[in-house]
Amino acid sequence: MQLPDSFRYSKDHEWVSDQGDGTVLVGITHYAQDALGDIVFVELPEVGAELSAEDDFGVVESVKTVSDVYAPVSGEVVAINDALEDAPELVNESPYEKGWIVRIKLSDPGEINALMDAAGYEAFLNDGES
Repeated sequence: MQLPDSFRYSKDHEWVSDQGDGTVLVGITHYAQDALGDIVFVELPEVGAELSAEDDFGVVESVKTVSDVYAPVSGEVVAINDALEDAPELVNESPYEKGWIVRIKLSDPGEINALMDAAGYEAFLNDGES
């Protein structure tokens, strides 16, 4: 399973990639996309939406189920991945690159430190707490 070392992870199986400019990209983890199966639809939030950590901001629908996506950090949605509207399978094919869901301008950069690093997330999965 892929777990980029430079990313941070939530217990709800979202990843956060710090872009170094006060924004982060957010998507769902390899584990989550694999558990969901073939993704057929991604509901994206509006650009400009204000999110608090743990708010649900979108939906990922697969052939197996429908799952909410939760904000791992607080801030404003400054971009959405429009490519997912025509190609939701990008979440399966490239969960950490082309399958990103939103870009969030952080309102509290310290929230990133509360998320798990790759080793912590892997231990979380191995402990069966997912």
